[in-house]
Amino acid sequence: MSVWIAIGVTALGCYAVKLVGLLVPVGALERPLVKRLAALLPVALLAALTAQQTFADGHALVIDARAAGLAAAAVALVLRAPFLLVVAAAVVVTAGVRAMGG
Repeated sequence: MSVWIAIGVTALGCYAVKLVGLLVPVGALERPLVKRLAALLPVALLAALTAQQTFADGHALVIDARAAGLAAAAVALVLRAPFLLVVAAAVVVTAGVRAMGG
């Protein structure tokens, strides 16, 4: 039962945060600093999530096949490959390294 209470409290909290966001005055959102933060924050959060998912295993730092796949994706991005090719390169390299026992 406590899981459902936690889900309900989380849902209400998310709804309250959404309502508070609608109450922010338009003038506050037009400030250059706020605009710059709004543009950069998603990129920073996505980079942090990618690093955490690639190099962490629990509380330990791990360098394995995922790192090779990320490196392959980075190379494909530098070469300005289409997004699907970037994903495919990461998948193929990760699978290949894992198949070789890495």
